[in-house]
Amino acid sequence: MAEEKATRDGFGEGIMELAKDKNVVVLTADIGGSCRVDKFKDKYPERFFDAGIAEQNMIGMACGMAMAGKTAFAATFGVFFNRCIDQIRTLVAYQNLNVKICASHCGITVGEDGATHQMLEDIAIMRSLPNFSVIVPCDASQTKQAAIAASKIKTPVYLRFGRAKIPDFTEKIKFEIGKAQIIKKGSDITVIACGIMVNEALKAAEKSKKSVRVINMHTIKPIDKKAIIKAAKETKGIITAEEAFINGGLGSAVAEVLGENYPAKLIRIGINDEFGQSGRPDELMRHYRLTADDIVKAIDKI
Repeated sequence: MAEEKATRDGFGEGIMELAKDKNVVVLTADIGGSCRVDKFKDKYPERFFDAGIAEQNMIGMACGMAMAGKTAFAATFGVFFNRCIDQIRTLVAYQNLNVKICASHCGITVGEDGATHQMLEDIAIMRSLPNFSVIVPCDASQTKQAAIAASKIKTPVYLRFGRAKIPDFTEKIKFEIGKAQIIKKGSDITVIACGIMVNEALKAAEKSKKSVRVINMHTIKPIDKKAIIKAAKETKGIITAEEAFINGGLGSAVAEVLGENYPAKLIRIGINDEFGQSGRPDELMRHYRLTADDIVKAIDKI
């Protein structure tokens, strides 16, 4: 059985591995421990910058460092990046700077923190910005790999991860930005998922009587169009699954590819035009119909 780890832990491990590059700097906004960059702070204090509860300033600082030749990782809770969309748009995206926006505690599984802290709209916002890559890893090992991969490109990256512990199963699977992974082969139905929903998709595939293909679409932008079109041609329908708003998120991105290239049956699973609420992560997953059983129902419907 796979070890359970939070994706934020994988991010922290990735940052520590990147520390050997002296051009890597880390910034946060008063919550370095929660974002798992405290070890970097302790070992490399000269390359760690805490802006305090001033996320807009953090982004400005990161941009200045990027313009000076640094690779800047700016980390805070995903929902707090909403405070500085202007800076992210105009300073990071417009100038196409080497800044990595590292968003922790995203999705409904933040749980008891409630609607104000459950970042659900970020995929829709960030994939609309020019020059940004948008990455939503499925487990801790992949988050570590994604952080390392993000450092190798000199353009803006949005990296999304969370607090909840989930099975860690991709340690030996090669990660490549923009290249989807077929986690399970199948010929009847395809489930395209990202983040923690990849594990739910795998559980659904085991429960279903159908032959289910599971694709880990860890990169929402640039999205792997070939994998989507191939799945549409080879299976009877597609289900998308994400721990985010379906409007503008992974489901919308897949729908755009299908609509422009190969129309196919599609069911989108995610948060449907409503805010979250306070509750245990498992309760919220059931309430918002994000579980493996809900994916099985969608498979049967198609």
